[in-house]
Amino acid sequence: MPDVIPAPTTPAAAGAASRPGATSGRTRLTALIVATALFMQNLDSTVISTALPTMAHAFGSDPVRMNVALTSYLLSLAVFIPASGWMADRFGTRTVFRAAILVFTIGSVLCGRADSLGFLVGARILQGMGGAMMVPVGRLVLLRSVAKSELVAAMAWLTMPALIGPVVGPPIGGMIVSYLSWRWIFDINVPIGLIGIAAVTLFIEDVREPNPGRFDGWGLLWSGIGLAGLMFGLETAGRGVFPPAATVTMIAAGLLGVVLYLIHARRTAEPLLDLALMRLPSFSVPVAAGTLFRIGIGAIPFLLPLMLQVGFGRTAAQSGMITFASSAGALVMKPVAQHMLRRLGFRTTLVWNGVLSAIGVAACAAFRPTWPAAAIYAVLLAGGFVRSLQFTAYNALVYADVPRTRMSGATSLYSCIQQLSMTLGISCGAAVLEISMALHHRAVPGVEDFTFAFLVVGFVALLAAPASLFMPADAGAELAGRTARG
Repeated sequence: MPDVIPAPTTPAAAGAASRPGATSGRTRLTALIVATALFMQNLDSTVISTALPTMAHAFGSDPVRMNVALTSYLLSLAVFIPASGWMADRFGTRTVFRAAILVFTIGSVLCGRADSLGFLVGARILQGMGGAMMVPVGRLVLLRSVAKSELVAAMAWLTMPALIGPVVGPPIGGMIVSYLSWRWIFDINVPIGLIGIAAVTLFIEDVREPNPGRFDGWGLLWSGIGLAGLMFGLETAGRGVFPPAATVTMIAAGLLGVVLYLIHARRTAEPLLDLALMRLPSFSVPVAAGTLFRIGIGAIPFLLPLMLQVGFGRTAAQSGMITFASSAGALVMKPVAQHMLRRLGFRTTLVWNGVLSAIGVAACAAFRPTWPAAAIYAVLLAGGFVRSLQFTAYNALVYADVPRTRMSGATSLYSCIQQLSMTLGISCGAAVLEISMALHHRAVPGVEDFTFAFLVVGFVALLAAPASLFMPADAGAELAGRTARG
């Protein structure tokens, strides 16, 4: 039997854990603290894109060159995420999570004070170091402080930052740039960061492993080259930021880094990324199915605002108000996620809800400028609901049978795969859009091009449903609370 995550020892937690579907106040507070930090990271990574033209004018730089402010952050994430698990084991989850928020906040302050592109890039790299630790270590905080019976409810909170941040980021960025200054985009992180540091200090327990082992420096090098090359190359592919030869070179370097890491991991007793976790069916199947799902869903934050603004002629503010409906759907999902999983089980939910999620993505292909806003809201609201349920189920199930001693390695590996799959989603959406434009001999995407793109990424998301059939019928029974009912 694998080790289990110990339940909270407080009376409130014990009472909540004994009632199916109940969630202790301690669990809700921990989840909210972690979710707030992750929301700050997700919001910042999308809000900056709206401000790039204004920042380029302030620096006297070419707007196209300003994309390096985005890619430098992405590069920093790719390099440092693999080290997050070992850092948490060595120095404690609370210490590392608090330090990550501090580093991210300091990076935000420096970004807001930048007076040149070079200064901004350096500050964004520092921000990325903090963000790389916040995501997996924040998830590890939950895994080590929450009972398994409450993990689904806790993960529901963590799902929302990933869904809401990319949606509300562009409109918030547009309003800040229009009515204040682009520097406020980074300054708004300061009070959130300070509150987060205080909350972590007061309410998060400091858990660490007694023997974290030696740090795998070579593993960090090869995984950093692999992830950075792939994510950097895929992110810039088809954008015109770099020559095609440079993009191909980056992707090739990334693939070489992955191969070298695989060779290194087979010869190392304690590799930085524990690929042996893929032998656990409850880990490997949700990872594989979730990767397909995230590739399809990851294209939505790129395609939907672009379709509304370029294809339909809506303003950025109008686009933001429409796309926010998917976030509202995610909020509606949170109270019912554990009830549905307890009633249907993980496998049934992931199969049929995966089909509904893919239909929701493909339904966006039918959007037309003549559609009433209420109809678009309804489609996005329903789509946001089912997608959020799917993410919550994947994020909880993947840790169902992971031993406690390998939990930090699982969070690092899963975070790397998540980041790469979302990058693949944006690249997939952009590539399909470019192909459709080329077939129709258009320089600017039309409505038909977006229709084709949404149908393709919807099909990719649909592939996750049959992939989920490979998991056992009773997968995640303890997490869903089905053991007690049986």
